[in-house]
Amino acid sequence: MNNLLNPTSLEIKNDSVNASMSTELSITDYQDRPAEELFERIVVAKKTLGDQVLVLGHNYQRDEIIVHADLRGDSLILSKLAAERSEFPNVVFCGVHFMAETADILSRSNQTVILPDLAAGCSMADMAAIEQVDECWDALAQVLSVEDVVTPVVYVNSAADLKAFCGEHGGVTCTSSTAKVVMDWAWARREKILFFPDEHLGRNVANKMGFPKDEMIVWDPFKVNGGNTVDEIRKARLILWKGHCSVHQMFQPAHIDFFRKQYSDIHVIVHPECHENVVNKADHVGSTEFIIQTVSKAPAGTTWVVGTELNLVNRLKAEQTDKQVFFLSPMVCRCATMYRIDAAHMCWCMENLAQGNVVNQIVVPDADKVLAKIALERMMALS
Repeated sequence: MNNLLNPTSLEIKNDSVNASMSTELSITDYQDRPAEELFERIVVAKKTLGDQVLVLGHNYQRDEIIVHADLRGDSLILSKLAAERSEFPNVVFCGVHFMAETADILSRSNQTVILPDLAAGCSMADMAAIEQVDECWDALAQVLSVEDVVTPVVYVNSAADLKAFCGEHGGVTCTSSTAKVVMDWAWARREKILFFPDEHLGRNVANKMGFPKDEMIVWDPFKVNGGNTVDEIRKARLILWKGHCSVHQMFQPAHIDFFRKQYSDIHVIVHPECHENVVNKADHVGSTEFIIQTVSKAPAGTTWVVGTELNLVNRLKAEQTDKQVFFLSPMVCRCATMYRIDAAHMCWCMENLAQGNVVNQIVVPDADKVLAKIALERMMALS
């Protein structure tokens, strides 16, 4: 019987994974298969591969994917853990494109990184293209001695070539949890920071540090000088790129007001990619890992409203049954690009791998990999 219909036929010996490549299986043969069948076939393929594969599941992934993950967490944590487990030659990253790129940058030379669906991108990461950042840098150079006074800081939610840009120009990457220490480091070295691609994270961290608002400007890549005057550029010490997360921008201050009226003792916790008007009303602000740990460690009987991606909040609600957990928005705030990683694509890439075929390998060019790793290692040394 055809492998596509009979998952037990995939129970082959592990050493056959390294055999000559067979005919690549087509994704179209998977897309209409029942969920139960896909689940069983992924289990079989993963068992067949054994220690030949490590499956990473980002916190925002849907449950049908996260159930198969060997490790789950934030993107950088997963990339670092994968690199530390070099005994696994294949890494299937169930996340989005920039995450798989980071895993490839940090991975060992013997490791292959696979993204189940190449269409799983990030709208925020796409808001800063390398050509736009180069143009910004050149424009700043017309006003400032840019290499001497500006440190580029890029959020890890960005393409590899942007991380490489920072590595080349004395800059650094940051995560939502390391942004403050990175900013402190950057300002100690140079007068100004160019922070991209997320405007809200940069502003929220600067606000918490007590940084003057009149020394922040926003750089719109579609306007001359980012929409700023020469005097504004010279005065600014924090240049925020006009970019945002399509999920976290959906949360509104009115959503918090609604829950506070319903529950007098509620705890509001949100991600720092939210607008400052939301962050300023929250009780706690932090990364997805911070949110998970804070709610998990909270006393039984407490009530929480969480402002981050829906899959993560639903999982918290299911796992923290001794507390009340609510989703902050009345709308569905789901990471649509992360949602592209479904059981069909995962089954397709895993069964191909079990037959010796590598599909959707993520390979960062060597030149970008070297420079991007410099920017990442600067951040990791600080944190």
